[in-house]
Amino acid sequence: MRNGTGLYPRVIRLAHNGAANGRILASVVTFEGNNGIGAIHESTNSGTSFTQVGGVTDPQSAAGQGLCCATLFELPRQVGALPAGTLLWASSAGQDEPNRRMALRIWRSNDVGRTWSYLSSCAVASGTGGLWEPEFSMAADGALVCHYADETDPAHSQKLAAARSYDGVHWEGRHNTVASKLSTDRPGMPVVRRLPNGTYFMSYEICNPGGQYQCVVHYRTSADGWNWGNAAALGIRPETADGRYFRAAPTIAWSPTPGAGADGRILLIGQRLLNRDGTPAAGSGRTILSNTRNGAGTWSAMPSPVTVPNPAVNPCQNYSSPLLPSTDGRRVLQIATDFDGTPCRAYFATGDIPS
Repeated sequence: MRNGTGLYPRVIRLAHNGAANGRILASVVTFEGNNGIGAIHESTNSGTSFTQVGGVTDPQSAAGQGLCCATLFELPRQVGALPAGTLLWASSAGQDEPNRRMALRIWRSNDVGRTWSYLSSCAVASGTGGLWEPEFSMAADGALVCHYADETDPAHSQKLAAARSYDGVHWEGRHNTVASKLSTDRPGMPVVRRLPNGTYFMSYEICNPGGQYQCVVHYRTSADGWNWGNAAALGIRPETADGRYFRAAPTIAWSPTPGAGADGRILLIGQRLLNRDGTPAAGSGRTILSNTRNGAGTWSAMPSPVTVPNPAVNPCQNYSSPLLPSTDGRRVLQIATDFDGTPCRAYFATGDIPS
């Protein structure tokens, strides 16, 4: 996608920006010198090629302060004074500062990603614990929800939390969405999509001190996108009929694939695909799992458009690879990262979705 470093990609298709609707925007984290940059790329040919059109230069991620795990979101409706079509970019900032006080800082764009201005922070750490992996969704009541991984609670090594805003500026209602009774468990990397039946579907990983299910991928659901039930209930592990499952760094997408019925198809990807016994599966780094029953039952395997050969556990290879189905549900665009020598680069390709 770009020469040099491109970490933690995200991709969206514009649907609330008038004449720009249908364009695909993608973001990656990169660095210029010691400064973290959120590089914004655009495709006007359905993901055949991308060109950088903008960048977020947060002063809190400059001069070696650190930048991680950014996200990109288009508001589907007005939130406070923010009109539908406003683009939001958020990141974990400040992890490399001495005596750090991390924040999940949100920036906005009203010119299709060309220029950006600071909006607010949906979470700010009071101590040195980490705040990671912000993701946005819209709850059923119209609130903008910020989901994230939180290391600031002494009772949990890490947990998932959420806050909501009705204007994009003021954040309230902070609560846990996944917080294990085992303090050493580390739920992380939440991604939320709303399904056609109104259910909200969240994928995430749960890392722990080790073993076969280290960082195994889980999901849970919500009727309204805000209330997720008992936070101590760890959720469901998606598996194929022969017991294969994903380890680490999951993302999800919903596709209106022909032949899948009114519920469409959920697409899920993770960093590594494992066999039932926890050994690496033959399709690791080149597989998407799909489900046409809103996540229930077994999942089916399909080839991923981008192949990352034998991905290891690291923050580059096939790490949080976003998926973007075509509007007709027949194709899916994937952006995935892999090492090109020393740099971690973002690669993209489009492939068929089985009907």
